[in-house]
Amino acid sequence: MTRTLRIAILSSLGALALAGCGDSKTDPAKEQDVIAKVAAPANKSWSQTVAVSPDGGYVMGNPDAPIKIVEFASITCSHCAEFSKESHEEIKRDFIDTGRVSLELRNFVRDPLDASAAAIIRCAPVDRFYPLIENTFASQAELFAAAQANPKGGEEAMALAPAQRFPALAKAWKLDTFFQSRGVTAEQVNACLGKIENISKLEEGTNAAIEKYQVQGTPTFVINGQVAEGVATWPLLRDRLRTMGAR
Repeated sequence: MTRTLRIAILSSLGALALAGCGDSKTDPAKEQDVIAKVAAPANKSWSQTVAVSPDGGYVMGNPDAPIKIVEFASITCSHCAEFSKESHEEIKRDFIDTGRVSLELRNFVRDPLDASAAAIIRCAPVDRFYPLIENTFASQAELFAAAQANPKGGEEAMALAPAQRFPALAKAWKLDTFFQSRGVTAEQVNACLGKIENISKLEEGTNAAIEKYQVQGTPTFVINGQVAEGVATWPLLRDRLRTMGAR
């Protein structure tokens, strides 16, 4: 599995479907007692509290929240974009800001466009991670259009050595200008993508998700260490959180 993913990301353009965009089925759980709210640090809401986890994810919220969500997401997955659009206000207001729930997003990269965009976002300051990734999901169609408009440029970039490949992809697919309009300079994009270890870390994290949790589609949610089977949309996740006492 590791070898297959490495070939797809580092050695070819790859398909936009290494993993599917999740399918859903209901998975009811027994209703639990209501969890008490936890006060946030002074002058800061829990949704403004973000830190990098030992596994390389970005944790938003109370680090000691009794309900810990890990979301495996792909920037090029339409279902992940839909989840981001539907959930981002409500999950912060009603769940994360109460201190009951934390959300850790881990990138699950499926293709070079996904890997390039994810690497750039992760090179930004920690407090910019969620604003950038939410905006990128909201602008997914723009990403696709730019990449599809220059297939030859993408092919030529992929023929280069890895350290030159991803900066060249950023130019060919206009990722450099996409992120410049969001406050990341061209120099920062080139420096970030010129370090192949930034791509390799994303590969390693994706392979770890496959090996540990058997992640096959995105988004996949792990709640308190257990994969939430059949929960791939915000309404289903919201219902699960309420059942677990975050209500």
